[in-house]
Amino acid sequence: MNVLLKSATIIDTDSPFHQKKKDVLIENNRIVKIGNNLTCPKDCKEVSLDDLHISQGWFDSSVSFGEPGYEERETIENGLNVAAKSGFTDVAVNSNTKPFIDSKATVAFLKNESSSKATNLHPIASLSQASKGIEMAELFDMKNRGAIAFGDYNKAITNDNLMKVALLYAQNFEGLILSFPMNEAIAGEGIANEGENSTRLGLKGIPDLAEELQISRDLLLLEYAGGKLHIPTISTAKAVSLIRNAKKKGLHISCSVAVHNLLLTDEELHSFEGNTKVMPPLRTKEDTLALLEGVKDGTIDCITSDHNPIDIEDKKVEFDNAKYGTIGLESAFGQLANSLDLETIVKVLATNPKKVFGIETHSIQEGNRASLSLFSPKGKSVFNTDQILSTSKNAIFLNKEMTGSVYGIYANKQLILK
Repeated sequence: MNVLLKSATIIDTDSPFHQKKKDVLIENNRIVKIGNNLTCPKDCKEVSLDDLHISQGWFDSSVSFGEPGYEERETIENGLNVAAKSGFTDVAVNSNTKPFIDSKATVAFLKNESSSKATNLHPIASLSQASKGIEMAELFDMKNRGAIAFGDYNKAITNDNLMKVALLYAQNFEGLILSFPMNEAIAGEGIANEGENSTRLGLKGIPDLAEELQISRDLLLLEYAGGKLHIPTISTAKAVSLIRNAKKKGLHISCSVAVHNLLLTDEELHSFEGNTKVMPPLRTKEDTLALLEGVKDGTIDCITSDHNPIDIEDKKVEFDNAKYGTIGLESAFGQLANSLDLETIVKVLATNPKKVFGIETHSIQEGNRASLSLFSPKGKSVFNTDQILSTSKNAIFLNKEMTGSVYGIYANKQLILK
């Protein structure tokens, strides 16, 4: 589809048109002209939207879809449609499916099922067979089929030697290793942040130490073995400090934070609402402030929605029994725009995570491939059920105020608008 975007403010520090309002003409998936008062040629769709802003396409580095195995939670087709209408041209899909994404066949299945969609799907394959943390999976074969990284979603690798060997082995093909930051022995049966609120509410606590001990181990292994390590969804102030110091030492380390861990605290738990049960758990105001500072100073490379659909039968139950997870694609931009400027949002939603995961970037310049997120930073709204596009409705940000709105994307010769 050929498209003319009218009066679009360009947010792209890699582009000579950064912060300028321009018309952008796209033909055959390429940006052919950026200028003023452009007219739509034959077989072209003109798009005029209120306060339109565009940036390089956003990439969410941690998304879960149910398929295969849990299609009642979310299918690949609907999940990618949600991602597109939420502004994401690329998503990294976690391995928590049934079967796990632990073989080249399951990686190929995901790539084939998503091949015709506007939003690109990039599999994160299991690091260990069946995500059991015992034996390493077929990393090289899965890399060749399209896996962009390897990690057991929301499961710590407790076997120190397995993590060491994975870091060593993946260097043969520039593989990226993920390690979920949670020491299971320290976390025990905890389900909420250990602190004043968990004590008042009678909930078993997960101390900060569980996260920080695991990160410390991983950084020591990285320093010994080398390789590339990504710590997904950190949640504590000390974790930020540990990773900041590791970067100063020159280690090849990156990390992400989930939108809800960045902006919400364990005060949310007073409702005993199952949608607030996430992993890692919501922490304290001190932690969110440190995380925000980590985003601003570059310690934290990526922000993710950590989108994880859970069916109502597993969420509308007692808090102790509710499964961990929240959907977040639909609310990600609107929540981040409450606290961060546009340049920072684009940096941590687009350019940074793509560099970390080895995804090609396309700055907004004539001749370049068109992979664009369309949005507006203007206006306030309240996130409600009408805005939920996912099959599952477990939204932690339900009834929270949002800033701006997302129009959709242009990618892979497709214009997807809400």
